[in-house]
Amino acid sequence: MSLRTQLTDALKESMKAKDQVRTDTIRMAIAEMKKRDIDARALGNPNGIPDTELQAAIQKLIASRRDSIVMYEKGGRPELVAKEQAEIGVLETFLPKQLDAAAIEAAAKEEIAAAGATSVKDMGKVMGAMKAKFTGQMDLGLASATVKRLLGG
Repeated sequence: MSLRTQLTDALKESMKAKDQVRTDTIRMAIAEMKKRDIDARALGNPNGIPDTELQAAIQKLIASRRDSIVMYEKGGRPELVAKEQAEIGVLETFLPKQLDAAAIEAAAKEEIAAAGATSVKDMGKVMGAMKAKFTGQMDLGLASATVKRLLGG
């Protein structure tokens, strides 16, 4: 089942269940998808974005919420922190199982060896390969920090 279908079905279910947080979060994800579809059509892709790009968009929405959580915690707004965490929980249900830190480190070591990377200058090659191979399955910030650490940066 495509991610688009999953989002649409989940929206219908959340509306029937009167789950306002889930409904609002899914609507936000669908709006982001539609925005990106319009951009893709303008570039000559009549079918919109593929699921892999939609997963990346959802990951960006999650990253944005994590950034907001940090700011809300500093500002002493626990109610907004809880709201953002709830939205992250909803968004994560539409992504494949995420790699944990140990799996990211193992993947990074594998990609470093495959690319023949020896210094931080090679980080772009390694991260490009990891993004292509593990789209939607890892926290790119954690992956980037891991690759940098492994390359001696």
